[in-house]
Order: sequence, then C-alpha cells, then structure tokens
Amino acid sequence: MQEIYNINYDKIGDILPYYACIIMGIVIGIVFFFMFAHIISNAIISMMDRTAAKLSKMSLKELLTSVFGIMLGLIIANLIGIAVSKYDIIGSCIIIILNIIFGVLGYRVARSKKDEIGGFGSFMEGAKGFSKNVTYGKPKILDTSVIIDGRILDLLKTGFIEGKIIIPNFVLEELRHIADSSDSLKRNRGRRGLDILNEIQKQIAVSVEIVDYNIKEVMEVDSKLLKMAEKLDAFVVTNDFNLNKVAEFQGVKVLNINELSNAIKPVVLPGEEMKVTIIKSGKEYGQGIAYLNDGTMIVIDGGNKFIGETIDVIVTSVLQTAAGRMIFGKKKD
Repeated sequence: MQEIYNINYDKIGDILPYYACIIMGIVIGIVFFFMFAHIISNAIISMMDRTAAKLSKMSLKELLTSVFGIMLGLIIANLIGIAVSKYDIIGSCIIIILNIIFGVLGYRVARSKKDEIGGFGSFMEGAKGFSKNVTYGKPKILDTSVIIDGRILDLLKTGFIEGKIIIPNFVLEELRHIADSSDSLKRNRGRRGLDILNEIQKQIAVSVEIVDYNIKEVMEVDSKLLKMAEKLDAFVVTNDFNLNKVAEFQGVKVLNINELSNAIKPVVLPGEEMKVTIIKSGKEYGQGIAYLNDGTMIVIDGGNKFIGETIDVIVTSVLQTAAGRMIFGKKKD
C-alpha cells in the first residue's frame, strides 16, 4: 500500500487542484471553530475569572510572597536545565517539566511560609509612614471547644495573640450542628459559640479567616484539625485535654487556654493567710470547700462546721495537677 502511494504521489496534483488542500483546511478550521471554540473560550474565561478572584482575595504580602516563590522556583529550574539543554527536544521537554515542578513547589513553599517572612511587610509599613512595629506569627487554628468556652475573645482583645486566626469550615459546621440540636443545653452552647465567632470577626487587632479544608478520607473533627495544622504549620488553640495529648503525640503545636489560665494565676505559698467563704462540705470527713475569684478550689480542714460563713484560713500546701491547682488550708486560730 505504501509503495502504491509513493508511485502515485507525483500524480496527485493532476487529480486534485493545488488549492484543494487549502480549501479543505479552511473548511476543517471553520467546523472546528463553530464546534469547539465556544467551549474552549468559556473554559479559559472561567479559569481566568477563578484565578482573578483568588488573586483579589490575597493580601499584598501574600501576593508578593507567592510571586517571589514562583520566580525563585523558575530560576532554580532553569539553572538545573542548563545541564540537559544540549539534548535537543528531550532537553527542552525536561526543562519545561522542571519549570512546572519548581514553579508550583516555589509557590506552595512561599505560601506556607508567608507569615514568617516579615521583612517585606515591615518595609512596606515603614514606606507608608507607620511608626509602629509589625510582628508576624504563625497562624492559630481555633478548636470548637475553645470557641464555645469564650475566653479566647478576651485573650484576643488583649493583643497577646499574634498571627492570623483561622476558623476551619468543618469547625463552623460543627458549631451550626450543635446550635440546631434538640438538646437545649447543646443548643445554647452552639449559639454561644456562633456569637463568640461573630465578636471575633469584629476584632481590629487580629486577622480572621474562614478556611475551606476538605480531605477525601472520612475523619473526626479533631483529626481534621490536626491534619490541617500539620499542613499549614500552625498552632491549634484548644482547651480539650485529650486533643492536647493527641496533638503532642503527633508533633502538632498546641496552645491550651486552661494551661495559660493556670500559668497566670497568682502564686500562693504555704503559710499565707486569706479570707474565703465556705460553700459546701468536702469529700473527706470534716472538710469544707471554698473557691477563689479565679475558680481555684480551696480545701479547708475542719471547714464543714462553717458552711456559709466567711473565715480566715492559713494555706498549708498547694497541689498542681494537669486539671488545675488545688489549695489546702486550715482555719486560722
């Protein structure tokens, strides 16, 4: 068949005019245009719109950091590509693949480390005439329990928390589910959490972002939280003791509100005197229970005789546990 084609190749021009191929190419081009051009153009425009929307949501620091990461990745790719550029087409294909891989890698690394790159942000703030120092910290991911607890709002108001505050979409969904519960107690807790979130979003001193994080695997909220923190190199803010232990085992950094609360409580030493009100009897015979303003429990030996009364006590010992601090004392003679 190939031999017949080669023999009659020179005679094809006698059968078909020379412009027949041109006309056929034009017809095929027109058919292709009307059939596929609309689909391809819509796909390109849609992709450009999504890209523009994503870029418009980025801050100036995020945008410049991403561009810097891509440029650095392309430079590294082309430097490596010099070694294979002499292999003609194969070398060109390898260089193209290296540019794609290192460009994406540079973008992702720059995005994950954007909060640690504070130099350019400080320069921009100085160029705008701001005299205050700008500090950047790692992102903080809020757990459901710490949002419902509410103390995180007061902590944010003090300005001690640095870095972006991240609310995962699955935590928000869990709060909504709790707020719609048929149990009145759960419903009130869920609504309280949503109210706290609304107040957090109004804070001026911190940047709050609701992030969509979805994975194919079916996981509990706590597992998703740890996976997200590991991927973003972020802290998890919680007051859940079990989540704290699991996070330590997996190497995820945690900020526990309860540990912070215990750390800032006033130091009480044996021998100090204080005035307390006995609330109830203790577990052991003759004990009375009182509480300080910060919630610290005081166990008074022989205090069950003075329930409802305010008495002077002397601190005999202080016990620090994982759940908090307990103070033991006796009535002052």
